[in-house]
Amino acid sequence: MATRKTAVPKRRKPRHAYRLLIKLAESEPTIWRLVSVPGNFTIAELDRVIQAAMGWTNSHLHLFTIGESQYGVPDEDWIDDLPVLPGGEFTLDEVLTPAIKHFTYEYDFGDCWQHEVSVQDRVVADEERNGWPMCLAGANACPPEDVGGITGYGEFLQAMSDPAHEEHDAMWRWWGGPFDPRGFDINSANRDIRMWLMTRE
Repeated sequence: MATRKTAVPKRRKPRHAYRLLIKLAESEPTIWRLVSVPGNFTIAELDRVIQAAMGWTNSHLHLFTIGESQYGVPDEDWIDDLPVLPGGEFTLDEVLTPAIKHFTYEYDFGDCWQHEVSVQDRVVADEERNGWPMCLAGANACPPEDVGGITGYGEFLQAMSDPAHEEHDAMWRWWGGPFDPRGFDINSANRDIRMWLMTRE
């Protein structure tokens, strides 16, 4: 099990770049993104890459479960058998050992968006080719925030697609217009990743 560090080390060059396939659990058709992330990025930074690639707004807490450890934002008031380690203190090169093939990412503990992440590839890092995070592919739109989890999302889609549905007008107003559940724009995903890179410390 990983242990907490006392200080954040100076950023080193990545040893590897990781190609990660992210699937939103129980979504049908599957909402997924394929991203490449350099190994010197921290687990906390991976959260921001996933947020940008998926289309989430980083409005809620998150939790990674990788191997026998959990990473996120520690809460001293929350007692658990498995402590939450600070994601900002561990890099992908440290955590994603060759033995790690799959892990999970949960976003918004209220709506409980569960993401299944698989390590598709682990290659030597090259600053000219994969030294920065990017979205390589994906399909289907990210659900709206605060829609009520995967069940609420299904109800939202049903109401939006049926003008005769009793909640159609309310959902139309709440969302602000039409919603395309198959809409995904890789250019927008990478733009959002770049915008975050420009603002990070």
